[in-house]
Amino acid sequence: MSFQSSSVAAGWCLSLLAGLLCSSPLGAACTEESIVGTAEQTLWRHLTGCSEQEREARAVTAEELLTALKSGKGVDLAGVVVSGDLRLDELTAMPVDVIPGLSSDERSAVSRLNVREIRLVSGPLSIRDSVVKGTISTGIKEGYVLMRGPVILTGTVFEHLLDLSRCVFLGPVDLSKAVILREGFFVHSRFTGQARFTRTSFGVHSRFFRSVFAEPVTYVQAEFNGLAEFLEVTFQKEVDFSQATFKMGTGFSGSEFLKRADFSEAVFEREAFFLFSVFEEEASFRQATFRSVADFSDSQFKGSEDFTNTRFDTQPQFTRAKLVGGRSTPFQTRGSIFQLALTAVLLLFAAALVVYLIRAR
Repeated sequence: MSFQSSSVAAGWCLSLLAGLLCSSPLGAACTEESIVGTAEQTLWRHLTGCSEQEREARAVTAEELLTALKSGKGVDLAGVVVSGDLRLDELTAMPVDVIPGLSSDERSAVSRLNVREIRLVSGPLSIRDSVVKGTISTGIKEGYVLMRGPVILTGTVFEHLLDLSRCVFLGPVDLSKAVILREGFFVHSRFTGQARFTRTSFGVHSRFFRSVFAEPVTYVQAEFNGLAEFLEVTFQKEVDFSQATFKMGTGFSGSEFLKRADFSEAVFEREAFFLFSVFEEEASFRQATFRSVADFSDSQFKGSEDFTNTRFDTQPQFTRAKLVGGRSTPFQTRGSIFQLALTAVLLLFAAALVVYLIRAR
């Protein structure tokens, strides 16, 4: 082999090795993407190809977030670590009638809240595919936090409390594929746009007490690993809990479903309560599984109800429930069929025992 041929072969090998390194995790470089012209309007940081240690070294602090929100900036983070506790009650409270930049529809929505003060988040809030090390909380008992722009938290892991209670979301909300390891609270919140919780993993306690969803909301394939509270929630449009999993106690008591409610193929591992719930239109529990108590007492099914192939491991309760056509129960459950079969077997066994005792005399 000539010297020139050897040089070409060596160069080809080095090029191949460099390509392999660049395409592998070992060769990946931690980079911060840049975008021109948004520094003044948005707190913007996108990291790619970074290790956990590198992301922590470039962490965004809660103080930076709060400063940006106070100044009216939007937030656009991706692939980052957020450190520290973000308390939205530290935003400046202002009278409702002096909130700047609201459209007539937005101002009308705010006026219906019947509150004196509002804390304002003017721009979009987007924290995607990131890790939030501290808590995010509103921490208020009166008034609301007004989120004017979209709230996008997809794919983000929240290691501690996520409390967006008493928030009014004027734009869409998306927590798809987010992981909430601890509490996830949305108490007295108002969702005026569409909300997505597709494949969201909820932690030890989830609360949507007295929240209102004005547009469609989806919880498809969501996992509720702890107590799930949807007490006195109003779903004004369609709600989809299909294939969702509820691993602990679940409560929908006192909730109103004004449009179609889909619980098809949902799994309730523990107690599920739908006491005093109202289903104005179709309610589908097709192929759902209830492994413990299922209590629909005093509920109202004003539209069609679908319990086709629903599995109940214990006898469900429909005491004083109002069903379409005045029926006392909308179906014959697997649990009841099993109980009837067991009763029949026991009766046959008892009869056979009586016959045996008579003949033994």
